[in-house]
Amino acid sequence: MTKSGQDHISSLRDGRELYIDGALVEDVSTHQAFKNVAESIGRMFDFANAPANRVLMTYETPEGGYANRIWELPKSYEELKTRRAGLEAWTNLHAGFMGRAPDHVASCMAGMYMGLEVFEAYNPKFAGNLANYYRYARDNDLYLTYVIINPQADRSKGAAEQVDPYLTAGVVDRDAEGLTIRGAKMLATGGVVANEVFVSCIQPLRPGDENYAVSFAIPMNTKGLKILSRKSYEASAPSVFDNPLASRFDENDAVLYFDDVKVPWDRVFIDGDIAMCQKQFHATPAHVYQNYQAMIRLAVKLRFLIGIARRATETNGVTQFPQVRETLGQLAAEVGMIEGLVAGMEAKGCQVGPYYIPDAQTLYTAQVLSQQLYPKILNTIRDLAGGGMIMLPSSIADFANPQLADLIGKTQQSPASSSVDRVKFYKLAWDAVGSEFGSRHHQYEMFFAGATFVTKAHAFRTFDWERSDKLLQSILDSYSIEESLKSAVL
Repeated sequence: MTKSGQDHISSLRDGRELYIDGALVEDVSTHQAFKNVAESIGRMFDFANAPANRVLMTYETPEGGYANRIWELPKSYEELKTRRAGLEAWTNLHAGFMGRAPDHVASCMAGMYMGLEVFEAYNPKFAGNLANYYRYARDNDLYLTYVIINPQADRSKGAAEQVDPYLTAGVVDRDAEGLTIRGAKMLATGGVVANEVFVSCIQPLRPGDENYAVSFAIPMNTKGLKILSRKSYEASAPSVFDNPLASRFDENDAVLYFDDVKVPWDRVFIDGDIAMCQKQFHATPAHVYQNYQAMIRLAVKLRFLIGIARRATETNGVTQFPQVRETLGQLAAEVGMIEGLVAGMEAKGCQVGPYYIPDAQTLYTAQVLSQQLYPKILNTIRDLAGGGMIMLPSSIADFANPQLADLIGKTQQSPASSSVDRVKFYKLAWDAVGSEFGSRHHQYEMFFAGATFVTKAHAFRTFDWERSDKLLQSILDSYSIEESLKSAVL
């Protein structure tokens, strides 16, 4: 079933241990740092739950009933495209600025479920746990976050070699009830407004790190789980007019500290197996499926950003300049390339058992290129906007002063819009590109899929080098030194 936005907001009043600015948050849904993003997530669930969107946003499960498409397991190219349409419609609600919205980790868990045989070969009981958890999360329309990265600390050393052996979350005890976990994990993006968290490690672990090689899922209000929020950009953006993105779409990031958290055995998927921690992502469709969702989201966001670029040129009256049209054409080609690669992932997909999975090589191509494109597009917007994004009224309060409002009308002019609309647009543009919120998104898009050497390694690993080599060799074999010498003599 799908839930309403109010269902989700109410579910956040669960006594979770969340801290920001030195204080415990009593109610996420009403706190000035989180209430707007909670409402934004609520609107997403309302959209998916609306009867008018049933075909777009839900599918019939094998067990009967309807579920949110974020949990769908496509069995054909057409079903994959249908799911993408739903994800795109959801992403349009936040223009791609919520990178860990509910569809991301749902895609990860769905991908693991589609590779359930990998878990069955490892441990049938844990495989059953994963299957049950997937169905539970799907049937309750849960919002999941994940923490799959270890604290940075001394990156030259493994988790077990750190000064504090429980800096990184690991197992301190196993008993009949389950695992006891102590230590920290990051980055719980969206965690403050999520229902549960999937915990594991996507980074390579070393021999001796077995106690950190775990995989499990628990509610965000589990006893001993401490949520340490970063600075809230929403709290610093009380006016939607002044910060239309930060005020509503700051999904937040957090460090999770596990203070001897008890994880029941029925929520454990991996315990003490370093190789399996990698297999859960890369031997199943999980890594491809979750990042396919991420590229759908990013394509929407890039489309939004080049809309800002085009609007800036219209606002400044320069769209018809040849050099400006050239720049806009370049942006259009770059975003069109990413959109084409998303379509290519689907068209080049393959059957994995009964399921139809996006093409991995095309996915990793898109990731490598988008890491290069995102900062380039931001810089291009800066070039096109010039000082327009900076020389703006200090806040919406200036419009409440008649004398200042009159001066704003005289100094904020555009051939394409009123002074109010000009200020409104450039406030949004700055929020996307130059604000602290925008800067965080720049960093996020550079690293959410891993550092560039990681994404390029995936591209190297999945490319069909044998096909290239065969083509090369066929041309080399088409001539010989003997024939060339004979021709030269003649």
